[in-house]
Amino acid sequence: MRQKGQKIHPVKSRDAGATSSQFNRVKLIFIGTPDFGVPALQSLAGDPRFKVAAVVTNPDKPAGRGKTLTAPPIKRAAATLGIKVLQPAKIREFAADLKKIAPDVIVVVAYSQIIPKEILELPKFGCINIHGSLLPKYRGASVIQAPIMNGDRETGVSIMKMDETLDTGPVIHQSKVLIGPLETAATLYDKLSSLSGEIIAPVLFDYVAGKIKPVPQDEKLANYVGVLKKEAGLIDWNRPSEELERFVRAMQPWPGAFSRVKETGQMLKINKVAPHRFELNDQPIGKIFHYKNKLAVQTGRDALIIERLQPEGKKEMSADDFVRGHQNILGATLT
Repeated sequence: MRQKGQKIHPVKSRDAGATSSQFNRVKLIFIGTPDFGVPALQSLAGDPRFKVAAVVTNPDKPAGRGKTLTAPPIKRAAATLGIKVLQPAKIREFAADLKKIAPDVIVVVAYSQIIPKEILELPKFGCINIHGSLLPKYRGASVIQAPIMNGDRETGVSIMKMDETLDTGPVIHQSKVLIGPLETAATLYDKLSSLSGEIIAPVLFDYVAGKIKPVPQDEKLANYVGVLKKEAGLIDWNRPSEELERFVRAMQPWPGAFSRVKETGQMLKINKVAPHRFELNDQPIGKIFHYKNKLAVQTGRDALIIERLQPEGKKEMSADDFVRGHQNILGATLT
């Protein structure tokens, strides 16, 4: 169960601000693409203090085996809410259209395009970003996977005022969630998405009303994490088993953790491993063997027990089922 978000911001300001009665209908533009931002959009659209004048999202793209033209999740959510949708190939080209809307604020969530300066400076209260980590610890793209891989006990959502560089703007608010012992990037994604929907409306309203003063980030604590490509999921069996256990969880669902059988070239996607350590170190690294009737692999330190996997071109299965159909896997080596 998701832990209740723990506030470590906002920092209250004593500066004179606008009264809440002036902002019963804050006009905003919502910019985003994947389903991560849907709870936030729904929260803002359902709050009588806000008017979502338009949604900006990426163009429809072909998807699936049939390459059917498919609308982004944010577009589908906006259609359900009856909100106008704009889908520029390049958002810079729509700056004039956004200026005509004259928003008080722009909210950005998981949008793959860089927001140009002319749009950042367009609204009176700036552009506000919902970021899926506790800034400045993780900036960049793979901010949900990074804390799992690094063994962090907590992460969270940061709401920040955007500037011209990536994830460097002052923080308006942060809320925390705990990272569970079996947490995957998929489950953490859902936690952070849901938390974003819970906090965005009250935090944004207090910010616009002058009740919150954004706090600059400490650059000395900043770390950048890049975009995960398919090859990032390749398992390095030289690493300790405790690191690889976290790695497998962090790679779910994308790009997935995988390895190849040296003797056959077969690719195996490793979907689930045992969460506990097995202090066995008498096999060559990458060697597959049975340990207490479990499928084990020797790592750089201790052995890793594989519970579920997916052979190339086949459906996911338990390790027991796989071994029954592939007895020659025992004694082979993963690379």
